[in-house]
Amino acid sequence: MKKIETAKAPSAIGPYVQGNIVNGLLFSSGQIPINPATGEVEETSIEKQTKQVMENIKAILATIDGDFDSIVKTTCFLSDMENFGIFNEVYGSYFTDKLPARSCVEVARLPKDVLVEVELIAEVKN
Repeated sequence: MKKIETAKAPSAIGPYVQGNIVNGLLFSSGQIPINPATGEVEETSIEKQTKQVMENIKAILATIDGDFDSIVKTTCFLSDMENFGIFNEVYGSYFTDKLPARSCVEVARLPKDVLVEVELIAEVKN
């Protein structure tokens, strides 16, 4: 198992890592909309929080020389399913023709009371 770590994505806020590579797959921890430069949640809208989450994911993928086409599965957590449409618009804009499998669920609460969290499994091509 190889640990993934980058300063371009938020540091873990608990006893976990940004991600691990096992048997050619990257398993990421859930990404919330923390700005890695400040360590703070700066955005309040679902649109802007989703964009920050996806940028954090992009930084994690860069550690494996991957991109959004490398993702095979995501699990998405929303604090309010009323945000599903806006979330989908932003989330979908990061993918080309190759879409991953996905689960999306509403949860009672997320860390730091954010609106969205996304975790992923990606193929490591090297």
